[in-house]
Parts: sequence; C-alpha cells; structure tokens
Amino acid sequence: MLNLLLSCGPVDGTGPTRLHVRGKLRLLGGLALGRGCMIDVGPNAVMEVGDNTYINPRTQVIIHHGLRIGRDCSISWECQFLDEDFHEIHYEGKRPSLGNDIVIGDHVWIGSRVSVYKGTVIPNGCVVASNSVVKGVFTEENALLAGNPARVVRRNVRW
Repeated sequence: MLNLLLSCGPVDGTGPTRLHVRGKLRLLGGLALGRGCMIDVGPNAVMEVGDNTYINPRTQVIIHHGLRIGRDCSISWECQFLDEDFHEIHYEGKRPSLGNDIVIGDHVWIGSRVSVYKGTVIPNGCVVASNSVVKGVFTEENALLAGNPARVVRRNVRW
C-alpha cells in the first residue's frame, strides 16, 4: 500500500504543495511531503521515492530525466533538485557529462537549502550540510558532505 501525506496544516503559510507529473512518480511506500513543495516530473522522466521518506516544506524538485530517493531519507526545508541545465554551453576543455539522473541512497539526511544538480550520486547513510551545492558522484557511505562545491568533510558519520 502506498501512502502520500500532504501537509495541510499552517506550518509556514506558504500555500499548497504542487504536483505536476507528466512522466512517472513511483512511491515505494510512505512519503510525507511538506506544505509548499513543488514537484515537476517531465514527460519522459521517472521519480522514485523509497519508503519512510520525508520531504520538508518549500522543497523544489524539477526532474526531466530521473531522480531516485532511497528509503528512510530526510530532506530538509527549501532544498532544490534539478537534473537538467535547460541550456548548453560549449568551451575548450569541457568534460563530458556523466549523465543527468540524480541518485540518493538509503538513510540520507539532506540539510536545509541544499541544491542537488544533475548527475549527482549520494551514497547510503550520508549527511549533507545545510546550504551545500552538490554535483558529482560520491562513493563513500556514511560521510558528511559540505560546501560549494560539496566535498567529504567527515567520515563514519551516523545519524
């Protein structure tokens, strides 16, 4: 059974949560979605969310390719997930893209106002510090990621 809880109370007065799903939204269990969130899943995109995940108020998710969020995740206030640049820039020495999909492992905690961009992989058990900008593939589980750009700043983190 799938459960989607949309916050209806006056948490912060920002208005209703908006879901615009033209592609696929797969809920693999219970999802609590805070007031004022905006989720836009494009026509060919797939967004998958694991069981017992919570997305706090005013988070924006704009997915045109793919987003997988594992189970038991906590995504804090005003985060942003974008898997598309919506433009193309050419310059000498530009590295090829590793792909657009965003993958968030199981039991990941993402702090307030974190931006997560295309091609990002955050492994199981990681914590992302507030206001970080995350882009790239991280491989170390149970790490604290922080900064702009985010990098591993602590290892063997538990939450």
